[in-house]
Amino acid sequence: MSEQKMIPIWYFVGLILLIMGGLILFSGIYNLISPPVVKTILSETHPDIWWGAIMVLFGGGMFLVARKQIS
Repeated sequence: MSEQKMIPIWYFVGLILLIMGGLILFSGIYNLISPPVVKTILSETHPDIWWGAIMVLFGGGMFLVARKQIS
């Protein structure tokens, strides 16, 4: 009989950060291509692109590290 390993919680946290960061990143790219009518104070710094990219990188790293622990 094969022994089953438990999936660590960081696997799911990384997956959620990866998905949410991707959505934020794509919405930031969309807002860069077609800017909204009403602009906020710091809209020219494009924080959604920065934070989306940070979340994708961090979530992807957590996902890959947790995935290596499973196998």
